[in-house]
Amino acid sequence: MLKEVTPLILTYNESLNIGRTLQSITWAKTIVVIDSYSTDETLEILHSYPQVKLFQRKFDTHTSQWNYGLEQIQSEWILSLDADYIITDELIAEIEVISLNSSIDGYFVPFKYCVFGKPLRGTLLPPRQVLFRKSQAIYIDDGHTQLLEIKGQSSKLSSYIYHDDRKPLSRWLWAQDRYMVIEAKKLLETPTSELSLGDRIRKQKILAPIIILVYCLILKGGILDGWRGCYYAFQRVLAEILLAIRLIETEKLKH
Repeated sequence: MLKEVTPLILTYNESLNIGRTLQSITWAKTIVVIDSYSTDETLEILHSYPQVKLFQRKFDTHTSQWNYGLEQIQSEWILSLDADYIITDELIAEIEVISLNSSIDGYFVPFKYCVFGKPLRGTLLPPRQVLFRKSQAIYIDDGHTQLLEIKGQSSKLSSYIYHDDRKPLSRWLWAQDRYMVIEAKKLLETPTSELSLGDRIRKQKILAPIIILVYCLILKGGILDGWRGCYYAFQRVLAEILLAIRLIETEKLKH
């Protein structure tokens, strides 16, 4: 089935990541990349892979960017990837044996989060539907990010994708702050009855950072990963603290 799949990637200043991602999908006949006018070496790296088909579009929302990407693809199947995802050999082998005539229209894939290249035992990343039929898919807004809607049936693959982001902390903080402004708006504008339990806890501001710390280090076994597990836990706690600050700020500005 691999020859029927086109990887789709969004990029913006991903020179520290994109090379590893592209190297893991060299089997693809065509790789479609939607770039938001990168100013680092990202474009140079993309041009070094002959199967990359590059489009540039000014970024407005993740949803619009992904849907624009869908429009550029001709194949029946799409593999949507962030610029810091690494496709494992096991996942490639699993995709290869999927029947094109199956009634399944989308597949969820589990993740392993990496800290400085080493996978952790457990993370907060849920399985994501990354492999799907183009004709059955559309992206919709979901807080600071996007949600893929598949009209047909979905299933789950067992092999992992590695999430291996090696951008500097300053870039991570910049991105998280942008995300949390949008996330705060979503939490405050959505009726509490329509929020998930996790989002209700996050809306309370104080509890979420504490719960995340315990969850990452104890329940997910991060403490067994040594300093890398602590690094990840502190990173996720900091994200929740940023959200709490943005929630307070937004509430006060309203009044």
